[in-house]
Amino acid sequence: MSNVIHETAIIHDGAKLGNNIKVGAYSIIGPNVVIGDDCDIKAHVIIEGHTTIGTNNKIFQFCSIGAEPQDTSYKGEPTEVEIGNNNVLREYISIHRGTMKDRKKTSLGNDCLLMAHVHLGHDAVVGNNVIMANSVNLAGHVKIGDRVIIGGGTNISQFCSLGRGSYLGGASAIDRDIPIFCTGYGNRVRLKGINIIGLRRQGYEKPIISEFVDFYRTMESSVLSPRAYVDHEELMTDYKDNPLVQEMRDDIRKSEVGIAPFI
Repeated sequence: MSNVIHETAIIHDGAKLGNNIKVGAYSIIGPNVVIGDDCDIKAHVIIEGHTTIGTNNKIFQFCSIGAEPQDTSYKGEPTEVEIGNNNVLREYISIHRGTMKDRKKTSLGNDCLLMAHVHLGHDAVVGNNVIMANSVNLAGHVKIGDRVIIGGGTNISQFCSLGRGSYLGGASAIDRDIPIFCTGYGNRVRLKGINIIGLRRQGYEKPIISEFVDFYRTMESSVLSPRAYVDHEELMTDYKDNPLVQEMRDDIRKSEVGIAPFI
C-alpha cells in the first residue's frame, strides 16, 4: 500500500519510510529518521535526530521524538533514539536521544502504551508491554523492565531501575530501585508488597508465588537491609529453587542507588 502524506508535512530527503505510513498535517520528519511499515503519525509531530522507529506504531499529535538531550555534556554527537513495534504514544510525548557518556541511545521496546505528557530522558531504556499513565517523567539513564505499570504524575530520578512486573502508584517520587514484581508508591517511594496479580497473569504457579511472597515478607521484617539479607547464604537456602527469589536477589545485589525502603 502507498503512503499517505499530508501536503503540509515536511519529509526530508534522507528520511527512510516504509510502506503504508500515514503522516498528518504539519509534521516534520528529519533526514536521519527511519520509520517502519504501517505507522500512523498524526499532525504536528516532530521526529528528528538519528531515530529508528519500528512497525505499526501510532504517534499522536504534538509529540517530539529524537530531540537533543537535556544534558550539558552533549555537544551535538550523533546519538540515537530507537523505538520498537506496536507502540502507542499519546499527545505531547517527548523522547530525547542518548548521550556519549552512557549507551548513546534512548530505547523504547514493543507493545508499550505511553499516555499523554510522558517524558523519556536521555539514555533511558524501557522494556516491552510497559504502561505509563499521564505525566510520567523519566530522568536520564533510567531503566524500566518488561510489563511495568507506572501511575500518572510519577517522577523517576536518574539511574533508577524498575524491575520487570513492578507496579508503581500514581504521584510517586522514585529515587531508589524497585525489585521485580514489587508494588510501591509515595514521595519518596516505599515498597508496599508483591504484584500478585501481575505474577498470575504471567502464568506463575501458586506455590512459586506463595514462596516468593513469603521471602519478601521475611526480608521486610528482618533487621538487615535487603542487600545484607540476600548476602546471608543461610537465609537464602530455603529459596534456592525459586526463580523469582533468585532474580530479585540479583536485582538487589546489582543495585547502584539502593533499594526503596519498605512501607
